[in-house]
Amino acid sequence: MSLTRGVSAASRASLWLAALWLTMLRTWAVPGDPPYVAFEAEESANAVVLFDAGSLAVIRVDQHDWPGVIRVARDLQADVARVAGRTPALATVSEPVARDVHAVIVGTIGRSALIDRLVRDGKLDVGAVRGRWEAWISEVVEQPLPGVARALVIAGSDKRGTIYGTYDLSEQIGVSPWYWWADVPVTRRGAVSILPGRRVNTGPVVKYRGIFLNDEAPALTGWAKEKSGGFNATFYARVFELMLRLRANYLWPAMWLPSAFIADDPRNSPQADEFGVVMGTTHHEPMMRAHDEWRREGSGGPWDYAKNDAALRAFWRGGVERVKAFEGIVSLGMRGDGDSAMAEETNVALLERIVADQRAILRDVTGRPLEQVPQLWALYKEVQGYYERGMRVPDDVTLLWCDDNWGNIRRLPTPAERTRAGGAGVYYHFDYVGGPRNYRWINTVPLPKIWEQMHLAWRHDANRIWIVNVGDLKPMEFPTEFFLRMAWEPGRWRHDDLTTYSRQWAAREFGSDAAAEVAALINGYTKLNGRRKPEMLAPDTYSLIHDREAERVLAEWQDLVVRAEALEQRLRADQRDAFFQLVLYPVKASANLHELYVAVGRNRLYALQGRADAAAQSARARMCFVKDGELAAAYHQLGGGRWNHLMAQVKLGYTYWQQPDIETMPAVSEVRPRAGASLGVAIEGSDVAWPSYNAPRALLPPLDPVARSTRWIEVFNRGQTPFTFTAATSVPWATVSPAAGTVNETVRMEVGAAGDTVPPGTTNVTITVVASTGERVAIELPVVRSTRPPAPDFTGFVESNRRVAIEAPHFARAVQDADVAWKTLPDFGRTLGGVTVFPVDAAQRVPGGNSPRLEYDVHLESTGEMTLELHCAPSLDFQPGEGLRFGVSVDDQPPRILKLETAATNAAWEQAVGDGIRRVRTRLAIDRSGAHVLKFWLVTPGVVLQRLILDAGGVRPTYLGSPESGRLGGPPSAPARP
Repeated sequence: MSLTRGVSAASRASLWLAALWLTMLRTWAVPGDPPYVAFEAEESANAVVLFDAGSLAVIRVDQHDWPGVIRVARDLQADVARVAGRTPALATVSEPVARDVHAVIVGTIGRSALIDRLVRDGKLDVGAVRGRWEAWISEVVEQPLPGVARALVIAGSDKRGTIYGTYDLSEQIGVSPWYWWADVPVTRRGAVSILPGRRVNTGPVVKYRGIFLNDEAPALTGWAKEKSGGFNATFYARVFELMLRLRANYLWPAMWLPSAFIADDPRNSPQADEFGVVMGTTHHEPMMRAHDEWRREGSGGPWDYAKNDAALRAFWRGGVERVKAFEGIVSLGMRGDGDSAMAEETNVALLERIVADQRAILRDVTGRPLEQVPQLWALYKEVQGYYERGMRVPDDVTLLWCDDNWGNIRRLPTPAERTRAGGAGVYYHFDYVGGPRNYRWINTVPLPKIWEQMHLAWRHDANRIWIVNVGDLKPMEFPTEFFLRMAWEPGRWRHDDLTTYSRQWAAREFGSDAAAEVAALINGYTKLNGRRKPEMLAPDTYSLIHDREAERVLAEWQDLVVRAEALEQRLRADQRDAFFQLVLYPVKASANLHELYVAVGRNRLYALQGRADAAAQSARARMCFVKDGELAAAYHQLGGGRWNHLMAQVKLGYTYWQQPDIETMPAVSEVRPRAGASLGVAIEGSDVAWPSYNAPRALLPPLDPVARSTRWIEVFNRGQTPFTFTAATSVPWATVSPAAGTVNETVRMEVGAAGDTVPPGTTNVTITVVASTGERVAIELPVVRSTRPPAPDFTGFVESNRRVAIEAPHFARAVQDADVAWKTLPDFGRTLGGVTVFPVDAAQRVPGGNSPRLEYDVHLESTGEMTLELHCAPSLDFQPGEGLRFGVSVDDQPPRILKLETAATNAAWEQAVGDGIRRVRTRLAIDRSGAHVLKFWLVTPGVVLQRLILDAGGVRPTYLGSPESGRLGGPPSAPARP
């Protein structure tokens, strides 16, 4: 029975809308799009009943519409069948229908007689989308055709507009774009109804939005060969469908030797055109020719235009001849053979002649004005240098600016360049082969990083083309979709709303009950992997002796593993294959890899210290190495081998930038324990162990009793026989726990101090460890209690152990003005988040006075020269001129302007991108103890501050930097204006 029976039409409509919002979380809509379907039948509220227990709407499409539109209508038919368990009829315009049916009418304005008739009869207004690029209207229309009582009409401005509008309905009813590529299950429903109303999508902001399948051997290549016989039409049909479901329209196909999209299968190009996918070739494959085709032809001669221009022109002409009837973007220019840099003697004049000759070929072969032939020039690596030295291409050619292969955009258009007819775009990377090291295995690029850099691109009008290197595609599902969704509407998602996007994405894939946890797990593992690419990990990446860094990192990973395993048990059985691919495998495999490296690091340290349990750490490392293979095998066995090969990418055993041929576990050390029992003592802050004949005294890092922290001492065995020990402190207010025990391998003791009873100043406490063997070790611990504590009303960060570390979002005040505002990017970077200025294209500032700045209140006990280290995103100088800059100062001292200079040298750039931060250091003079204000000043937008560390001699070498210092008082205040 209908709940709305017996009430007015207006009331029924209101109840219907209320029911919609109540079911919103159960609707699998595009992340961020409002739902317009409900999973129930409703016969009296002007809804289109797609299906219920007694009816099934007809899908209608004009037989003369674009082939890709007819194909997507068939996909919609299959998608409805997935949800309903029954297949709806698919009818063309000439086929009659039964009376009073509901329908879905799909068609392209000016191509579909169905749509044009509705427009002509005044039943459909398409003025909002007519003539636009990839736009569509989705509207419920009463009695659109004879025999059709009500229909959802999807009318596209062009063929892709119709295709996107149709796939939008598929996603609304519960078919994820990843239903095939990630085994996301489709939930069966008893009924689906489509809300009345009119929805208009006026098309994308970025005209061409694409992916690049790259670095595809051995994983994707092995899988494609096994499942479809190679990179042929069977393979690409699945890729094209996924792209269109994600509202992408542009592809650089797989091209690693010996792949060649057109030559490998003559069906590939016409199929792409039928689907509606715009094809291109990479930044180093000009004129629609795959690079391997040059090798295949055999007699082409050298890839050198100065020596072999005639052969190259003929080669390029052949490429254009094959595709002149299809939609594509032609890459111009030339790099060295095999994507290498051009020869040093290459000059701008020669490159300009190459482009001119290529354009002459295009004009001759296509017979069209060149401004009607989409072209790009990719300013990749050294090619950007040619542009900066004066090389230019005609204005109708799109300038495709590139990142540094590590997610940092190298250059964006200046105001003058934004007036070019061809516009600009960005080539971005989620995968890369090259220095400082390949990163190809797993997703390592967090959404906040993607958002921040592509937001820069959008605000600087680089919006003609966005294309991203997705490697093998499969491990990059989550960031790939975000990149493409953002390209469609860059302003949709705010810097502080990415968690909402993640949760909506997760709700679509796994349901609303699991959404928050799935989002946290995916963002969590990506963030932790983004700190340092897995391929760049080493046994000494995270410190084993300072600030408990390795322990804290492993604890973060273990938390994700426990949560992922618990969530898996709560999911339905049909959701678990998708969960393994998208969440569980990357979490567990990444955590295991970190555990392996820490175990190897501990093994080497323990061997150096002579610990008998070094062997336990080597055994742990070997177990992790085996587990890594088992996790990959489990991935390959999903669905009876459905995804075999796709986790075959080598990630272990690197010795330089290029990957090794085979996975190799890092080397471990073996220790031969002494006979009997033998005391060993290791302490926090030192890799030395005692007793030792040549080691200095055992001195722990200072302890601040007010901070309520502790220092650790480890008692271990250098022999084969257990022993007992006792530990005692030289003062009653110092504690050690446990104070006694039996040592088989290692026992950790925590040393602390009762803060209220510790005398002011520095007290050197001695902790004496005595073993049953008669051996003893004395360890010194400086306990430092401030003699000048903060005033009772002080709020801010307090120096402890001669250092202050601050997370950038924990500012006390953000001083801004009418033109700019400081904004926090949650979860950006390696630790808490980042802070930057918006808008990112604001004018530069001269710091000082009341100009925009961040202020951090600190209480310092130390005086004199101190080092201030700022951790910033490794952004590049994306505009000509002096580059990215900021100012720093203390109190009323004049600001000191510092340059970010991420790419000052290749070594500096490699350090910055490998670490995921750019460290900038300067010296500050502190003339007195007490309260101070540390200031970070705006000079150029585009700098993202993550952390500040003020070092008076207490900072110890760690990867992530000192843990944040203690803070007195409440949370940071709201932004302030001068």
